[in-house]
Amino acid sequence: MTRATADPDGQVRIGLPGWTYLPAAIGAAFLILPLVAVLLEIDWGNFLSLVTSESARTALALSLKTATASTVACIVVGVPMALVLARGRFRGRSTLRSLVLLPLVMPPVVGGIALLYTFGRNGLLGEHLDAFGIRIAFSTTAVVLAQTFVSLPFLVVSLEGALRVAGRRYEEVAATLGARPTTVLRRVTLPLVLPGLASGAVLAFARALGEFGATITFAGSLQGVTRTLPLEIYLQRETDPQAAVALSLLLIVVAAVVVLLTHRGRAAVL
Repeated sequence: MTRATADPDGQVRIGLPGWTYLPAAIGAAFLILPLVAVLLEIDWGNFLSLVTSESARTALALSLKTATASTVACIVVGVPMALVLARGRFRGRSTLRSLVLLPLVMPPVVGGIALLYTFGRNGLLGEHLDAFGIRIAFSTTAVVLAQTFVSLPFLVVSLEGALRVAGRRYEEVAATLGARPTTVLRRVTLPLVLPGLASGAVLAFARALGEFGATITFAGSLQGVTRTLPLEIYLQRETDPQAAVALSLLLIVVAAVVVLLTHRGRAAVL
């Protein structure tokens, strides 16, 4: 039975019930064992050749390029969205927040279909764009849009949370001293929430890098054009399982780095 204890500084720490450690250990094992299984399955002798094949390098380069582009797009539109949700005062704000966060729980393939019916040749906007010779579906641009669609909520949620934690005291002081809203935003608000913005951008990049469902539905799988690393892993799984496992390890490493950077960013905010 765990009891409350006192630290050397006199602060009381309340312990956890002993029974909580067993289900916690089971949950941790459930998450960690599949990662260990991947490591055990790797053909380490051929690992470098598997992850440096032409198709793998092409898919990785495309993934990095499109994930970077989608992250920039998320920052451009996500920062104003987070500001409006955290600082704005207007009717329907809760509804808008719910709609913005919908891609977090929406199946990615559904998002891909929604994008297809929006930007496809016969889509809501696509048919008008097609009249000007602009075709988005099944192109690299479609990959960026799909990645932005699924990753944008991550940046908005992270930054909105940072804005709420930071409060409005410093902004109000700056406004009282005569600073204009844009100056307050540039000189006070953004520097205060920069760790939260960085954390959200890293999460958005990681989500974009691992996107699969919306991409294959809206952009297809054309080598060098729309076949990102997750799609390459899926295809290699049928023809070369060892290559699929090796490429999966690359994404696991990226995910681990993202978790580390995100944790540090949130710690800085708090």
